[in-house]
Amino acid sequence: MSNELIWILFALVNFSFLLLFYRLFGKTGLFVWIGMATVVANMQVLKTVELLGLTATLGNIMYGTAYLATDILNEKYGKQEAKKAVWLGFATLITMTVVMQFALAFQPAADDIAHGSLATIFGLVIRVAAGSLAAYIISQYFDVWIYDKLRKLFPSDRQLWIRNNGSTVISQLLDSVVFCTIAFYGQFPFSVWLEILFTTYIIKFIVALLDTPFMYIAKRMNNKNEKVS
Repeated sequence: MSNELIWILFALVNFSFLLLFYRLFGKTGLFVWIGMATVVANMQVLKTVELLGLTATLGNIMYGTAYLATDILNEKYGKQEAKKAVWLGFATLITMTVVMQFALAFQPAADDIAHGSLATIFGLVIRVAAGSLAAYIISQYFDVWIYDKLRKLFPSDRQLWIRNNGSTVISQLLDSVVFCTIAFYGQFPFSVWLEILFTTYIIKFIVALLDTPFMYIAKRMNNKNEKVS
């Protein structure tokens, strides 16, 4: 099976699980998902694969589901709930980073088999970690703000795709620029840095388009125990 086919199936599985969390647990499920997605995406991002002739990371799909979750919260529960979810994801990411640095500080036993792998996944590279945290909070907060603005400009259900895609596509571009600038600018020749930025964003752009049907499904989901805006 080709990487491209696996990637499409992987995206469908990720977005379907997000909807399942929402269906089973309502708004709480979205909050839990965002916290989980920020951690899992930062682990997956270490693996690179070839997609459509481009070198890409796996974390882009899981990271994209966090944008979909905040858009659902914004659409159905209002801007303040979406902001709360953004800060939850940010706090989760910081906590994971700090806790795992302490875990890595322990001297492994002679027969330990996991320390090297954990160090590879959770080892702290200052610029990359700073770029990831900054890109997350800046782009997610912007996503919440611009979604709210687009909802006022395009309020009908038939225009849901405009506010969903418009907010995510722009926010993902901001995310890519902030992350690549902090993490990689000056580390590579400008042409290489620009290529990294382009390939990072183009995959995120595709993910943003793929989440549209799932946004419409979530819009139609109702929970009798919850109040939606």
